[in-house]
Amino acid sequence: MTVISIQSQVAWGHVGNSAASFPIQLHGIDVVAVPTTLLSNRPGYPTIRGRVLDVQLVADLLRGVEERGAVEHAQMILSGYLGSADIGSDVADFVARAKAANPTLLYCCDPVLGDRDRGMFVRADIPPLVRDQLCPLADIITPNHFEFEFLCGARVTTIGDVIVQAGALMARGPTTIIITSAELAGTPDSEIETLAIERADAGRISAWRVRTPRVPISPSGTGDLFAALFVAGRVRGLATPDALGHAASAIHGVLERTAQRGTEEMRIVESADVMLDPKPRFTAVAIHPSEHPGHSS
Repeated sequence: MTVISIQSQVAWGHVGNSAASFPIQLHGIDVVAVPTTLLSNRPGYPTIRGRVLDVQLVADLLRGVEERGAVEHAQMILSGYLGSADIGSDVADFVARAKAANPTLLYCCDPVLGDRDRGMFVRADIPPLVRDQLCPLADIITPNHFEFEFLCGARVTTIGDVIVQAGALMARGPTTIIITSAELAGTPDSEIETLAIERADAGRISAWRVRTPRVPISPSGTGDLFAALFVAGRVRGLATPDALGHAASAIHGVLERTAQRGTEEMRIVESADVMLDPKPRFTAVAIHPSEHPGHSS
């Protein structure tokens, strides 16, 4: 089992591939990690060294892993922080080539664009590229609530809104949409809600939610970690609600461990036991059809 993961890389801390590779490997899956940036650390520290990589270097790395047979052996491509629109375009070309060469290959796009607190934190030409080029190629997308609203171009406040807008997005590409840190009417302030919406072959839409207790910290890289854990579950053969429940439970455990340690960076390595067998375990619950009129689940 192999995942090709195309994301940022830092020497210090846990974001991008530096948050995703170990959790995926922990679940018995090889990772072909292709960096889009090489940085000393994430933004937010007093200094940051390194840079976004030249698009030709990233393109060469992607061609190189193709030449080694990574595409034929992989079950999933995962992309995250891109660094530049040029890199994003090359990733789109790579995904298209890879899916043509290996029709069973799935693509998970984590559209790392921004969040409610900071707004967009990437270059202005990246969000439309992710929306118009990468998401239509994707089988799975994992936006947070802010990114989901950007992708669908609408404000979303209820589960009915989510279903309608997810259906429109799925008509343009992905069959599974995971929305992290969902901010919906009815979600208790003390909990974090994550949603999954999926379209079956017959066009039937199913939806699930999982709620976990809110941990009073917000380290960087949680979205990268969640996407990695969800991808690991799917590659290992878990159905979407099971992969959702496992990923949400595991990341809750990592955040609890991090809060106990009082550190800025997530305690990913020392939380290996939690990521493999999280306790408590939170189950994804099917959303009843009455909550999204006009659709069946």
